[in-house]
Amino acid sequence: MSPLRSIGRRLARFLAKPRERSSHLPTSPPRLLAATLRKGDVLLVEGSSRFATAIKYLTQSTWSHAALCIGDTLGPAADGDEPRIFVDVDVVEGVRTIPLSTFAGLHARICRPVGLLDEEIDALVRFMLDRKGITYDLKNIFDLARYLVRTPPVPGSMKRQLLALGSGEPTKAICSTLLAQAFESIRYPILPEIERVDAGTLGGKLARREILHIRHHSLYVPRDFDVSPFFEIVKPRLAQGFDHRALEWKA
Repeated sequence: MSPLRSIGRRLARFLAKPRERSSHLPTSPPRLLAATLRKGDVLLVEGSSRFATAIKYLTQSTWSHAALCIGDTLGPAADGDEPRIFVDVDVVEGVRTIPLSTFAGLHARICRPVGLLDEEIDALVRFMLDRKGITYDLKNIFDLARYLVRTPPVPGSMKRQLLALGSGEPTKAICSTLLAQAFESIRYPILPEIERVDAGTLGGKLARREILHIRHHSLYVPRDFDVSPFFEIVKPRLAQGFDHRALEWKA
């Protein structure tokens, strides 16, 4: 292993360590979250590590991490193991499959793509699983580390560009950019650039037409799935049946 890579891995382990709890408490119990998740959903997570702190600052968002739900694609878990129902990109382990318990105690949000066919969801999952074992882009680690020393006076318009600092090598990955590539592979929009053009109709009137332009995957961050007009925000407490009359309030 090269000295630079060795330093990068040690830095990654340091940044991945959780800090004192500073995130919101989870708004959904694990059983409700598990019952609501579907294959193809994107789960956003508010992490508590040093690395998550930098991501949340640069994106001015609650969300620091994103993972794809793959449901029962991998089949039943071995005895004593939990089902691995997500593919994500870990700063230390790279692209991996994990159980829901990995995110235990963390605030999370389900973002659901709308209208996908089963074969499109399968292609999405296959894209992610085919990249299992790819390492995290360590250049991104060095770029983000400096933001943990002192909060930089960065204009809001530049924060997204500062996240697009990875090496861009096909053998490296970052969580939101890999997900962006996966959805791009099935032509499903997240936050594309939208061009509005005037088009003449048979009646001689002008109509507005929208043309979508793919935005480079390196410019995507976890919050984009939250604000995207093409993803439904699914709240487990509501999806599993909510009755405010059944709530128990302290006198």
